[in-house]
Amino acid sequence: MRILFRVLAALVVVTFAAIEAPAMAGSAHFVGDATITRVGDTLQVSGKVAGLGNEAQIHATVTAVAQCVNPGSNHPKAANKESVSAEGDFPVQNGKANYSLTLVATTISPNCTPPMTIQWSDVSISVLDQGISQFYPGPF
Repeated sequence: MRILFRVLAALVVVTFAAIEAPAMAGSAHFVGDATITRVGDTLQVSGKVAGLGNEAQIHATVTAVAQCVNPGSNHPKAANKESVSAEGDFPVQNGKANYSLTLVATTISPNCTPPMTIQWSDVSISVLDQGISQFYPGPF
């Protein structure tokens, strides 16, 4: 009888410990593809990361190449492009985090004036503290 009582008590303790224990580690991953939208000379990149366990926040970084193209989709000068990046911290709730970053092309030289437009490519999204990344070649 004593053995049965001890076994039941141990099972109750293990069950409550499993229910009450917070998730200590996760398996971070992107949820689907990122949403990448070009608005004028800016590029908006947003998405979702899940499997974050009990992390308080993530640090996301987005890099891309902005270059001038003419109406014939030609790149008139090799120097007419720049690497652009943005980064930010985003809170984690219930093991998930939404991120949204905006890239702005500002230093392309010579200026990318109409009829030329900015074209974005090689978009890389990284959450380095979780060891994950995504790549989209574009163009956008």
